[in-house]
Amino acid sequence: MADLPHSLLQFRGSGTGSEPDRPLAVVVVGAGYWGPNLARNFQRSADWDLVAVCDLDLDRAAALASLYGATAFGSLDEALDTLDVDAVAIATPARTHHHVALTALGAGKHVLVEKPLADHWSKGTDMVAAADSRGLVLMADHTYCYTPAVQKMRELLADGELGDVLYVDSVRINLGLVQPDVDVFWDLAPHDLSILDFILPDGLTPQAVSAHGADPLGTGRDCVGHLSFDLPFGAMAHIHVNWLSPTKIRQMVIGGTQRTLVWDDLNPQQRLSVYDRGVQLPKRGAHSNGAHNTADRRDAAISYRLGDTWSPALPEREALGQMVAEFAAAIRGKRPSATSGASALRVLGVLEATSRSLQAGGAKADVAPPDRMTGPGLFGHELVDGALRQEAGA
Repeated sequence: MADLPHSLLQFRGSGTGSEPDRPLAVVVVGAGYWGPNLARNFQRSADWDLVAVCDLDLDRAAALASLYGATAFGSLDEALDTLDVDAVAIATPARTHHHVALTALGAGKHVLVEKPLADHWSKGTDMVAAADSRGLVLMADHTYCYTPAVQKMRELLADGELGDVLYVDSVRINLGLVQPDVDVFWDLAPHDLSILDFILPDGLTPQAVSAHGADPLGTGRDCVGHLSFDLPFGAMAHIHVNWLSPTKIRQMVIGGTQRTLVWDDLNPQQRLSVYDRGVQLPKRGAHSNGAHNTADRRDAAISYRLGDTWSPALPEREALGQMVAEFAAAIRGKRPSATSGASALRVLGVLEATSRSLQAGGAKADVAPPDRMTGPGLFGHELVDGALRQEAGA
């Protein structure tokens, strides 16, 4: 996919062996909030043939299916027994992803799962391992990674336009629905975490995280939260999520040694801004003692760089349309998708560590502890330093 500057490894296995010149048949599971969006984009795509919609509420499934001439079913098992399909797209609560995905993978179908991949890291590893062992594509619907703005952010970072990353500060707040099965971290933070995994040259590989949450309304789940973790070379990332804000903000600031990038998703006229402004210190001496060098830099006169600001031109297109096209391309190319199961597992590892940090009162919690990350890695790669080696750029 030309719009995705993503180096992908050859996928092992043969998949379903579907002919490249015919549309792939897909079943959408879940006709609630997100399922209709998936159904609409599958139906619009020349790569896909939406053949069925499944939901425990058969009337709801029938209402959605009737819009696109598809068949409604009350269960995935019934659909798989009745129809010959290539793929299953899952838009159900996170706690059901593991069972539904394994049912589809066990039937030899490629799988697309909305975020998060699962409600537990161990279930996520089951899903990725099942897909790998069968040579099937398991893809996460990390929708933001398919927006022109985020793809441009990845390009700018890969080209070194920002220099070395010093910090990432992300805010995602709105007056949102208090979810019955997840807290605000599991609901909103996957968006920001998946973006970071996609755009950072080394992916999302923190060793530990620290999280603080609050439940001021007494809902039983954190409604406001702050998550922070270290990035390579002394940099750090901070993510603020909130269900209770009357103002809606979706913004990420990435500060580098050369430039600063600001993404404002709610500003369609200027979603990306690049600032040639920042703080300048003397370069580290190549032969200086570490402690003395730090002291010298601290005492040196700080100067400020005040340069231009520019906004890259971005095409307008629906991210979900790009996402379903990438799903088809991964299946036909027999390769992992740009937002593969392994990338979703890295996000899931951070979310689980976030929950452990919350339980420990904000103390640092390891991401994917070594005793749970031993042996061969997923997709045949070794596990490195307690985290999955990223398929691209590692």
